[in-house]
Amino acid sequence: MKPGKSGLARIIAATGYSFSGIKAAFRNEAAFRQELLLVAILGTASFWLARSVTEWLLLIAPLFVLLIVELLNSAIENVVDRVGHEIHELSGRAKDMSSAAVFFSLALIAITWGTIAWDRFYA
Repeated sequence: MKPGKSGLARIIAATGYSFSGIKAAFRNEAAFRQELLLVAILGTASFWLARSVTEWLLLIAPLFVLLIVELLNSAIENVVDRVGHEIHELSGRAKDMSSAAVFFSLALIAITWGTIAWDRFYA
């Protein structure tokens, strides 16, 4: 077991680290700020579009997935850049793969929102 905080003190410290990570992403990552704006807009619209709690959860869940994946993408990019800025195939591959994960998260939002909107307005 690692030495350090335990119990409630560890949970409080971990929460602080999480908020520090969110602040760092907001300060340093334009993509995170843009996606946060998208989440705010779509999150608000979800109350209008959803006809049930289940539909609302289906609309909201992919928005959280997007933010989670973007944070992981940014973390991978930061680690790769920390290791070195020289061009390396594996570094490029890691960055491209994490970017692809963000793309699939955005596709999930488009599919989910498009399907629910289609069902509401055209079915």
